[in-house]
Amino acid sequence: MNGFGFEFAASSPCPPSAERAAEVRRLFAEEARSGRPDLATLCLLVGAAADGGLDDAGIDSAQVELDRLAGQVPFRPGAPSAWAEALRQLLGVRFEFRGSPGDYERLESSLLHAVLRRRRGLPILLSVAWMEVARRAGAPVYGVGLPGHFVVGFGAGDERVLADPFDGGRILSGGDAELLVGVTLRPSMLEPADPLDVIVRVLNNIRAWAAARPEQSEVALWAVELALLLPSHPAQLRYERAQLLVQRGDFLTGAAELDAYAEVVAAVDEPAADRVRGQASSARAMLN
Repeated sequence: MNGFGFEFAASSPCPPSAERAAEVRRLFAEEARSGRPDLATLCLLVGAAADGGLDDAGIDSAQVELDRLAGQVPFRPGAPSAWAEALRQLLGVRFEFRGSPGDYERLESSLLHAVLRRRRGLPILLSVAWMEVARRAGAPVYGVGLPGHFVVGFGAGDERVLADPFDGGRILSGGDAELLVGVTLRPSMLEPADPLDVIVRVLNNIRAWAAARPEQSEVALWAVELALLLPSHPAQLRYERAQLLVQRGDFLTGAAELDAYAEVVAAVDEPAADRVRGQASSARAMLN
């Protein structure tokens, strides 16, 4: 048992109230812009943006669960390979954390609190769970954003070991990793992932999930709005947010956002700015 006392439907969590959503965005922005952003906290705030059932007590419970799991890691196993094997035995074998193709169809596979409850999720969220448990236990652990897949690394240089939490923590040789992603791995591809880079990837996954489901525009909107709170983000996100507002019937706000984006674009591409201004006019016309 993992000790969590909340549940939600398999289709989609119930969104938080407007007041709670605003509070979550404030906390997310503060954490993302702090000197040392905490990955678990950011991921759990993403979960709170999705799931109105995840309150502050639920977030604390998820952190406690990570601590509980970390307390069951053998004390200082030794070399990176020993750490990787210890985590594989604990999380992959004993607690059966892993993923399957069906997990890509579920929003909760991108929410850390749900991954801790279900012990199922996308590669990046399973990797976050591994990293946070291993970090608490003192392991030399980090995330590795391979092309199209996310794994965890232990140690560096000749002692570096990669493990795939999506496959129950399978230890990967260099050839295994290249076969997994289908490309020749350059050293730069094995660099530790920054917490904010991980969050960008998590939010991108959520946006992609929602984009394939037009009825989930609310999910797409909050994912974009969280991404806009990060210290660095592409201007294109403002355009995406404006389009979502219009799609959801908030024509005036969406039109104003389109006009603001057009001003940014005009500095480099005036024809594109004119097209965006035309979209803003069309949005306003929908009120008539």
